[in-house]
Amino acid sequence: MDKALSRLGLAMRAGKLLSGEELVLKAIRSGEAKLVLMAADASGNTRKKIADKCESYGVELLIGFSRFELGGAAGKPERVLFAVTDKGFADMIRSGWVQHSEVENIE
Repeated sequence: MDKALSRLGLAMRAGKLLSGEELVLKAIRSGEAKLVLMAADASGNTRKKIADKCESYGVELLIGFSRFELGGAAGKPERVLFAVTDKGFADMIRSGWVQHSEVENIE
């Protein structure tokens, strides 16, 4: 299991992870999201909407893994989108995020 994925599971158990487009968008707008994670196989529409929103609110977006890997790590069925609401977990996940996936660092 990848480091970032196991940390995703920890964040989920700690209650520091939101999933689903509505909750993630709300967290970005409210400043609650410290980091947003998106599956590499998210739809083009979702990718654009989330990337634009992260950019306008200055939230870092990491893209990688499949919806099954992300969901599995969090103990859920497939999930495309997560917001990490805790800075410590965000830093941990960011440092372990795989470089071999397509990572777009949007500042």
